[in-house]
Amino acid sequence: MYDDILVPTDGSESSMAAVDQAAAIAESRATTVHFLHVIDVGTEMSAGASGSIAPQLTETLEEEAESALDDAANRAEEARVNYDRTTREGNPHEVIEEYVAEHDIDLVVMGASGRSGLKERLLGSTSDRVLRTVDTSVLLARP
Repeated sequence: MYDDILVPTDGSESSMAAVDQAAAIAESRATTVHFLHVIDVGTEMSAGASGSIAPQLTETLEEEAESALDDAANRAEEARVNYDRTTREGNPHEVIEEYVAEHDIDLVVMGASGRSGLKERLLGSTSDRVLRTVDTSVLLARP
């Protein structure tokens, strides 16, 4: 039913629930699960004005991305599911939308909430923005 499933992951409990849901859907099928971690450029840019903090923040964000993708990949391997893993920089909902179009994604499975701060709560969550902008089905997973 689904050839390509996208799971945006930030390492949160909610996004790990999405990884598990996607793996369950992909089990026993010729489906590829795409794990995507987006390093939010807004976070990097706001730290950029802080001098020496920016390189340290960039390194920390890259380490968090690798850790989140490692966790997702480990779960996919345990479930014997085909997967790809990618890290990109940008505004999360925009990068997710672009990735969906580039890879002809059939389903997006994402956590209902992730690691967002006050700004996201005031402006609307990444999940909400993805729901409104992608041209494919979206499944919101809860832990």
